[in-house]
Amino acid sequence: MQRKLEQVATGYGLIEGPVWDPARGLYFSDVLNGGVHLLDRSGSVSLVMPKRRGIGGMALHASGGLVVGGRDIAWVSLSGGETRPLLSLDKIPGATGFNDLTTDRAGRIYVGSLAFRVFGGDPPRPGHLHVIDLDGAMRTISDGILLTNGLGFSPDGRRLYHSDARANIVRVYDVASDGKVAAWRTFATLGPDGVPDGLKVAGDGSVWLADAHGGRVAVFDADGTHREDIAVPLSMVTSLCFGGDDLRDLYVVTGSRGGPSDNCGSIFHTRVDVAGLALPPARVALPAP
Repeated sequence: MQRKLEQVATGYGLIEGPVWDPARGLYFSDVLNGGVHLLDRSGSVSLVMPKRRGIGGMALHASGGLVVGGRDIAWVSLSGGETRPLLSLDKIPGATGFNDLTTDRAGRIYVGSLAFRVFGGDPPRPGHLHVIDLDGAMRTISDGILLTNGLGFSPDGRRLYHSDARANIVRVYDVASDGKVAAWRTFATLGPDGVPDGLKVAGDGSVWLADAHGGRVAVFDADGTHREDIAVPLSMVTSLCFGGDDLRDLYVVTGSRGGPSDNCGSIFHTRVDVAGLALPPARVALPAP
């Protein structure tokens, strides 16, 4: 099915980390130019957190504010800019930063670490997958991810999907009740030129995957069968998010590579037939100020 996408925001370098707040709208980051922005429910865009670059993933926190990635994993207040670190690089030898993240039903944070400078020309080195428990302690639960990207849980919380952009693989792990994961297996790939980036899971168990080189969102059934592609007007599709009152508003975000300018990163919107899953808020304990 050919879906018509409406451009609802543009003018950014590299949009990432879209997260839906039912009360306010869609938060998103600009990795290259910095900052977190809000596309509110009226369609207006405002800057809610200035400067910070490199945010590849975000989540709401149950106490208010946002959990953001980048040079560390941090909680940021949206009513004053206070920042509290949740996971710093010195806890992970060789790490250079963090990319995308997600949360489970309990409110734990799952995040991948990078082991090379993605925009610095370094040769790729494999990073790790970590979980931040509710008490703030960190566990490393998997390794060997060349370029960690999108993360998302199945509707029952028993499977975790995880994009490795440099390996062109979407991993799937079985998840135990304590948050540990079993050995990964391949869930899907995007063909010889595909680059799996951000992902989200819908209520029917389907996995919706951004193709960072392919100008599309690829949709896979829960058994890994390719269901459809949604064509996107810009080639660098970095992530996506379900929103709206019924979670059937699909927002697709892009970078500028391959587009007409260095700041043409855009957000596109369309309605879809299946509702997405709401991302549970993080409930990780915040360190004392």
